[in-house]
Amino acid sequence: MAGRAPIARTLCALASGTLLGLLLAGCGAPAVTGSATQPRLGPSPADTVLPEAATPGRAAPAGSTPRPSFAREAVAAAHPLAAEVGAALLAAGGNALDAAIGAQFVLSVVEPQASGLGGGGFLLHWDGREVAAWDGRETAPAAAGPDWFLRADGTPLPMAVAVAGGRSVGVPGLVSMLEAAHRAHGRLPWARLLQPAVALAEQGYAVGPRLHALLQAEMQGSGALARDPQARAHFLDAEGRPWPVGHLLRNPAQAAVLRAVARDGAAALHRGAVAADIVRRVAAHGAPGALATPAGRMTAADLERYRPQRRAALCADWAPHWRVCGMPPPSAGQLTLMQTLGIVERLGPGAAAPPAGAADADWLHRFTEAQRLAFADRNRHVGDPDFVAPPSGRWDSLLDAGYLDARAARVGPRSMRQAPAGDPAAPAVALAAPAAAPEGGTTHVSVVDAAGRAVALTSSIEAMFGARLMSDGGTGLPGGFLLNNQLTDFSFVPSDAQGRPLANRVEGGKRPRSSMSPTLVFDRRDGRLAMVAGSALGAHIIPAVARTLVGTLRWQLHPQDAVALPQVSSLNGPTLLEAGRFEPAVVQALRERGHEVVEQPLPTGLSALAWRDGAWHGAADPRREGAVRGR
Repeated sequence: MAGRAPIARTLCALASGTLLGLLLAGCGAPAVTGSATQPRLGPSPADTVLPEAATPGRAAPAGSTPRPSFAREAVAAAHPLAAEVGAALLAAGGNALDAAIGAQFVLSVVEPQASGLGGGGFLLHWDGREVAAWDGRETAPAAAGPDWFLRADGTPLPMAVAVAGGRSVGVPGLVSMLEAAHRAHGRLPWARLLQPAVALAEQGYAVGPRLHALLQAEMQGSGALARDPQARAHFLDAEGRPWPVGHLLRNPAQAAVLRAVARDGAAALHRGAVAADIVRRVAAHGAPGALATPAGRMTAADLERYRPQRRAALCADWAPHWRVCGMPPPSAGQLTLMQTLGIVERLGPGAAAPPAGAADADWLHRFTEAQRLAFADRNRHVGDPDFVAPPSGRWDSLLDAGYLDARAARVGPRSMRQAPAGDPAAPAVALAAPAAAPEGGTTHVSVVDAAGRAVALTSSIEAMFGARLMSDGGTGLPGGFLLNNQLTDFSFVPSDAQGRPLANRVEGGKRPRSSMSPTLVFDRRDGRLAMVAGSALGAHIIPAVARTLVGTLRWQLHPQDAVALPQVSSLNGPTLLEAGRFEPAVVQALRERGHEVVEQPLPTGLSALAWRDGAWHGAADPRREGAVRGR
């Protein structure tokens, strides 16, 4: 496969004389990867909701990719090097959390456009007794307020302008969250988990086809990444062209910062030279032009006061015998996922279609109508629980059986196109429904270990390449890490025309709403962990995870085949179908039911592990560079 050989050579070269070499015994084993769809580089009617392009190639249909299985333990990650390191840490005596942390720090180096030190994330941990939900979502600076993304005339900034500037950067929380989770659940020493990432950053890794294609897409689009001198020097050659596939990309600045984090923990990011450099760059960085984005107002105090949160996981039953656990708000992922699944189950005979129905217009109609209803509720009700009260005083009121019955009753033979939000109980404050806003891409790691522990970790810097702003951590060295643009996940206007506030309005110290959906599924009959799953691709995460759960657990597909199914999404707008994966007759049948159909790439970045027939069966999205490793 194009690009895989240079990656493998880099990994094996690093194995010589380093700790990574000790961890990566057997580095010559073949990767379980897939090819992917050609990225759309020109305009599309739905470009605003496709945060990250696909990798060049063709999406593999269900059944055409390897179906790996492992008797003891496994790691599924968005990049082969991350999967290799995670599996090696398991083999070296680490547990599921150790493997997830090691894989995530590698992703910070080799998948910089999606996640890293400058971003945030959510993590679910199963220790055999309880599910812990760790919230490392970014926060708005204390100075943030209702006018954060408004121009002087009170109108909101265009999204494309708001993204590429210091104003969009939230206080990063990923490293603090990983450190807190490790303190509670980890086994191997913290510093050891970072050493593979330090080695890759210092000695270099081969640029793969995905990173190269995304850099090309960025340069053919806004080109904002090239306006940041630090990022330009790292990602582009002297002529401003993306480094070619196979180029050995070193990152001395990130290696230095990772060493500091290995030594001092998250404090290395939130105080001292690294924090000062983040503040300096955010304050200096605004988008140029007539619609200039104002620079950010993050302070050293904002970074120092950041704290991750350990929350109660949100779990709900799903027919016939599953219990699905996910993140509570500020992630809307679990609520929206379970509303979608619950409504589909209520839509009568045929709603739980056999595998042949995966591209059936009747089932797709029901599935996308359920999504519309779920996203309408998400948009109206969900926000940071420290700032927004749930309807009727509890978030799972949105999952009550009677409420879902009433929501499902709204589905008819023709598409609603845009569904109204419901109210499970009269809220204390009448909330408005915001205008739709795009969300960015992310990355995901799924891990199970030999003792039955599991981790689902989803992390992000929001848009592809985040705020297009790179920090060198005050090292003065080339490279560094990209800062997030997660504050653009907030609603840009604070209220509607009637003055009703938006749940997801900008407020100082607030966490923006997310769609990240790390998911653990249990069999209610015996309590066994049945599945670990998650995805990337902004708000499309939720439909992608829903479709994978249906395919694996209801239709009994191998998880790799479920992940490779043609993707379909509706975020309470058009029906988005994965380009080239649906027959014209299916598309026409949906249009005859009133759907506004848009066909485009949907490279989800799904990864999953499912227990079946005495083994863990792994899956990675064949549209991207994911891989599964284990033993």
